[in-house]
Amino acid sequence: MTTSAHLPSVREALQEPLPLADVDLADLGNFTDGVTPWRMFHTLRHEDPVHWQPEDAPNSGFWAVTRHADIARVDRDAETFTSTRFVNLEEVDDDQIKTRASILEMDGVRHRALRSVIQRQFGAGVINGYTDFLRGLTATTLDAALAKGTFDFVADVSADFPINVLARLLDVPPEDNQKLIDWGNRIIGNTDPDYADVLLHSEESEKYRHLPFRSPASLEVFEYGRELARQRRGGDGTDLVSRLVNATPRDGVPLSAQDFDNYFLLLVVAGNETTRHTISHSMLALLQHPEQLARLQQDPSLIPVAVEEFLRWASPVYHFRRTATRDVELGGKHIKEGEKVVMWFASGNRDEEVFGNPYDFDVARQNNDHVTFGKGSPHLCLGNLLARTEIRIMFEELIPRLADIRLAGDVPRVRSNFVNGIKKLPVEVTLA
Repeated sequence: MTTSAHLPSVREALQEPLPLADVDLADLGNFTDGVTPWRMFHTLRHEDPVHWQPEDAPNSGFWAVTRHADIARVDRDAETFTSTRFVNLEEVDDDQIKTRASILEMDGVRHRALRSVIQRQFGAGVINGYTDFLRGLTATTLDAALAKGTFDFVADVSADFPINVLARLLDVPPEDNQKLIDWGNRIIGNTDPDYADVLLHSEESEKYRHLPFRSPASLEVFEYGRELARQRRGGDGTDLVSRLVNATPRDGVPLSAQDFDNYFLLLVVAGNETTRHTISHSMLALLQHPEQLARLQQDPSLIPVAVEEFLRWASPVYHFRRTATRDVELGGKHIKEGEKVVMWFASGNRDEEVFGNPYDFDVARQNNDHVTFGKGSPHLCLGNLLARTEIRIMFEELIPRLADIRLAGDVPRVRSNFVNGIKKLPVEVTLA
């Protein structure tokens, strides 16, 4: 297995350390080459692991938390580090919180109650029952893509497969898949000119300040979800939409119309984007480390272990933010009440204190304590088992089919310091 172009190596880049003065986690231009973010994280972990990062107005700066242990401490302690002031870097007022808060932006009893509405649908009993369906879906995706010989792995595999799974969970027709993908791109890619209708913090975005991610695409998602809700209210369906409109949360407080809108939008975005980017990064890593692909071909039983390395390596979400509810000390720094505290999960996944040789991509890595889904958090990713299952089955089905796979062009990245995304991954394959 070879690549047709040399991609920059993080290990090579780290031979020349990045000065702390050159670190800027707020500059989105630093997140488009696949190397600079890792150089910045490396410098911060070693020189200033709880680092004050200034931002341009209208934002006011944040504390960047980059070591695994500190990330875990913040993630576990929702009383000191709350999600209720929002989990991305945008600073919002009380008005925006009232209209935009999803379960991501809640703590405590109400957060647990809303999670409970669909938690069972993501449990082992349900997800394990999807295995045959997922294998069939994977085969359909791969049959169509691999027959082309040369294709964009992102469009034809990484995006196609998870969105078909999501369509099944929502019980919507496959004809709507591209619409769901486009909505996710436009919403999560709100800082990338190739994706966004309106760029975050642009003057025009003020018109959409009460919408999730300030994206007008949110209105389209709301309208789509509301029609599904209208059709399923009062029915006996077991799909996620039916659960949201017919089940009562544990706290006895039904979902409001706004709760439903924001919950549905979160499912559309989270149910597609992170798994898609993990699959893309994993394939790219196997292209860059052909000896690791050979190991999986020779011993497919390693694939479940490899999935954890795929998740650590990909780190599809760079960060999540919390806000300090009181003055607190962290990593020797004094954080004041109301200041933003940002957990850089991607950095925690390269922490030398936890991972031996963290810049080695090792499909047999043991004790892989990555923080990709969170760490000891009440906000632990609800769909983590589904994501793991999708990724495992994808590579169990894909790897035996490959005699050779080569990179066939450039690999552009999403312009974002939130989602670690690959826009395109052109490949050329020879079938086994």
